Amino acid sequence: MMRKRIWLVVWLFLVLAMGSEAVAQNVVKMGSLNDMTGPTSDVGKDVVLGMREAVQYVNETGGINGKPIKLILFDYGYRVPEYITTYKRFRDYDKVVGVWGWGTGETEAISPTVNADKMPFLSHSFSAHLADPKKTPYNFIYGTDYSSNARAAITVWYDEVWLKDPKFKADREKGMKPKFVAFYSWPTPYSSAPIKAIKDQATLLGFEVGPDQDVSLVALDTKSQVLAAKNFGPHLLWHGNTTMSVSTAIRDAHALGLGADHIVNNWGYDENLIKLAGPASERVMGVAVNAFFGENVPLMDKVTEYAKKMNPGVPLENRLIRTVQGWVTVLMMREALVRADKAGKLNGPGVKEGFETIREWTPGLGRPPITITPADHRPGSLVRVYMIKDKKFNLMKEVDLKKRWPDKWEKEWLGW
Repeated sequence: MMRKRIWLVVWLFLVLAMGSEAVAQNVVKMGSLNDMTGPTSDVGKDVVLGMREAVQYVNETGGINGKPIKLILFDYGYRVPEYITTYKRFRDYDKVVGVWGWGTGETEAISPTVNADKMPFLSHSFSAHLADPKKTPYNFIYGTDYSSNARAAITVWYDEVWLKDPKFKADREKGMKPKFVAFYSWPTPYSSAPIKAIKDQATLLGFEVGPDQDVSLVALDTKSQVLAAKNFGPHLLWHGNTTMSVSTAIRDAHALGLGADHIVNNWGYDENLIKLAGPASERVMGVAVNAFFGENVPLMDKVTEYAKKMNPGVPLENRLIRTVQGWVTVLMMREALVRADKAGKLNGPGVKEGFETIREWTPGLGRPPITITPADHRPGSLVRVYMIKDKKFNLMKEVDLKKRWPDKWEKEWLGW
């Protein structure tokens, strides 16, 4: 009798184990590393809202060919050791199929491990260093890279403002070169990622480049940096931080009468910039990689529907473009997962192949069509540049860098 009971227990254990394994095989586990409490949480918290809502939408509309996504999300607070440790936990314990990453420095540092592990890694860092598959074959980005964004923004300002705006007519007639200064956090890889590219573009367009100003990601006072820039007399400032410190610098520049125009990287350019910078935000230009929250574009109705349904305590008027970015990254990953699963390759190499077969695809949401190839992981060359007018974001101009500088796009700019 005792032997029968032992065999019964063993049999039940095996049945349960096989049942658990069967369940596990029908769930697509995905890890996500996010900053909800650290120095980039001013943009990170809203991204997480969007990602969670988008995953719910995906699961309620068929998942990955019938398999739901299980989202395992971790707030690493912008701390590199926790980023690396949690990635290893995703890989070894959770057995995820792919990962959504966050910060530039961390993502670049871990890329050799990601490549060795053959782990598809779609990041919120759009560093151009992650877009060259010869160096980072398993890294992907869902927005135009920082370097392309910076090149496009300074080009639009030069074309549409410097050459046309009466504000600078006197300086143009004197034969002056436009003067440019960069405001960013020197030790932060995200902030400094496009500096080489934007200075190269400034030189290409004939700017005089002044001394960089070091601005912390959590700066609440930038008067000393503004006064230092004022000595140079810039016509244009580039801001490479996230929204909170960018708004501080723009307010201080306005208060101290700097007189320069501003262009902003995508992570410093959102609805909160208008609220935080106030009147100083007028004429500020920047880049957006998809539509702003609530714009009349395909699928935005679902974004607002799921925002109301899943997080009714967050007023829609407080939502940001970051919610939409959360949706774009989830939908892009879903596209790669679906392609891999249909090919019977729901694993690292298969998902990588899924990404690399994307051609002129868009999830909607104002995201220009994405093309990724085995030789180029930049998701596109079309950049949209906006200007704030009357507290609203107005599309100023689209720049297709590949069409305007085809040789440089193909031969020089990949990876930096």
